[in-house]
Amino acid sequence: MTEQFLQYVWFQKMFSPLQSTSQGEAVEIIDVGQLNTDAGPDVFNAKVKIGNTLWAGNVEFHQKSSDWLRHEHTQNPAYNSVILHVVFDIDTAIYRIDGSEIPQICLKFSPHLFEQYESLQRQKTFVACEQHVGKVSSVHLYNWLDRLLVERLEQKTHMIETLLNQTTNNWEAVFYIVLARNFGFATNGLAFELLAKSLPLTILAKHKNSLMQLEALLFGQAGLLEQTTSSDAYVVQLKKEYQFLRVKYQLEPIDYALWKLLRLRPANFPTVRLAQFATLIHQSSKLFSKILETTSYNQLRPLFQCEVSDYWLTHYLFGESSKSVSKKLSKSSIDNVLINTVVPFLFHYGKVNNNEELTRRAFDLLSTLAAEQNNIVSGFANCGIKAHSAYDSQALIQLKRAYCDLHKCLQCHISKQALYLQV
Repeated sequence: MTEQFLQYVWFQKMFSPLQSTSQGEAVEIIDVGQLNTDAGPDVFNAKVKIGNTLWAGNVEFHQKSSDWLRHEHTQNPAYNSVILHVVFDIDTAIYRIDGSEIPQICLKFSPHLFEQYESLQRQKTFVACEQHVGKVSSVHLYNWLDRLLVERLEQKTHMIETLLNQTTNNWEAVFYIVLARNFGFATNGLAFELLAKSLPLTILAKHKNSLMQLEALLFGQAGLLEQTTSSDAYVVQLKKEYQFLRVKYQLEPIDYALWKLLRLRPANFPTVRLAQFATLIHQSSKLFSKILETTSYNQLRPLFQCEVSDYWLTHYLFGESSKSVSKKLSKSSIDNVLINTVVPFLFHYGKVNNNEELTRRAFDLLSTLAAEQNNIVSGFANCGIKAHSAYDSQALIQLKRAYCDLHKCLQCHISKQALYLQV
C-alpha cells in the first residue's frame, strides 16, 4: 500500500461512506479538498465532519501513523493546520506542536480495488489495463487524449524555449535547429542538432544561392568529407569549397562517429538527409515566417518538397554510384517534420504571443495529418483504441511513454476508469 494509492482513493471518492477515527468517532468526508504539489500537507481546504463538529483545513496521508513522527511533522508549523491524518495502518497517536492530538482514520474502501490495482502493476502486456480499455467510455477516453496531446506539445516546447533563451529569441534560428534535428529522425536526430548548432543559420544564409557551397558546409561540418576517400569531381569540389569556408568562418566539424548507418534504409542515410536539407535551405528564405503565414496543409507540404542535387540522384554514399532515383522527402517524412517541428512551433509561438489562431492551427494541422504508423499506435489499435489522425497518435504516444511505460496507472484517467469498472 502506498500514499499515492490512498490519495487516489481519496480524490476519486472511492472510499466507504462509513469512516471512523481511531477513537471511534464517526467521520463524514464532505469535501476532499485540493492536492498540494509543493511542500507541506498533502491536501488543502478539505472539509470533514468528526462527530458533531465540522472541520475545515488540511489533510495528510501516510502508510502508517508512525510515518508522521519519522518525517518530524510534529515540530513543523506547516502541519499545525492538519485536521485529519489518513493512513492504511494506525500504529501510534500523533500530535501538533501544541500537544493536541490529531484525529486519524484508517481509510476504508473495497479490498478488490487494491487487488485490481496490484494486478495492473503486475501486468507484462502492451499496457497494464489492455483487457479493460475497450470498456472505457468514449467521453472519458477522448477527454483524456485531449489533455495528453496538450501535455505532449508542452513537453516539446521545452526545447524550443531553451533554445530561444540561448539565441535571444531568434525564432528563425531556433526553427532551423529543431528542423535539423527532426531531419535526422530518431536515429540521427542528435547528430543533426549538433551539426546545426555548429553551423549558424546566418552563415548558411550568406551562401543560400549556391547549392554546392551549402552542401560543402553541411557535409563538411558533419565530418563526412574528412572520412571519404572518393576522388569524384563532385567530392573534390566539395572539399575545396569547405576548406575555404571553414577557415573563413573558423568552423570546427562535429565528430563523425555521431552518425549512425546501421540498419538504416539507404533512403535514410545521413548523406541523403543532408543533401535534402541543403536543398531545403537553398530554396527557402525565412521559412518560419512563411509557415506562420501559411494556413493549410496543402500549402505547407510544398515548402518541404526538396529534391536532391544531380549527384545524389545517383548516389547514396560518396563515390558509390547507383541507379538514378528521385530522393525527394516522402509524404510520410514531410508529415513527420510537420508533426514534430511545425506543430510545436505554431503551438508555442501562439501561446507566447497570445495568438489563439496559431494554437488552433496547430491542433487543426494534427487533425488533418494521417495517424503515425508505429508500434505504439498499432498496439493501442489492438487494444481497441484506434488513432484516426496525428492528433490521436501523438496523444497515444504520450500516454504510452509518460504513463504506461512508467506504471503511472493512478495518474491515468483510462486506468482509473478501468478500476472503476472492475470494483
